Amino acid sequence: METMDFNKDLIAASSTPIVLAILAKKDSYGYAIIKRVQELSGGRMEWTDGMLYPVLHRLERLGYVEARWEVAGSGRRRKYYRITSRGKAHLTDERRQWQAVDATLRGIWKALSIFIPVGTAAFATPLPQGA
Repeated sequence: METMDFNKDLIAASSTPIVLAILAKKDSYGYAIIKRVQELSGGRMEWTDGMLYPVLHRLERLGYVEARWEVAGSGRRRKYYRITSRGKAHLTDERRQWQAVDATLRGIWKALSIFIPVGTAAFATPLPQGA
């Protein structure tokens, strides 16, 4: 799948639940989280160090993740992150919110597909008053 250009606001809003969900499965380090996002998104999302590390540091300040240093088999030190119980509670709340947003958008798109077929030039035309 091709990498997409995502709106920065959408990336910012989705980064917390994405990182927390990945860490809820198992502890991980920065590069592995970036690769996991790419894998789970089917290659559509490509995160960078400059995008991920501020998110991890913010989650650490909020008490949603904890960090520890480990030495890898290669002898290189890696900072591993793990989700805390507070982070798991926050992830549960975020998941409920995102499910509500997803359901709302699906409902809106389904309702509007009667007037605006997906994949046509109709998106460029304003809807009639009251539609």
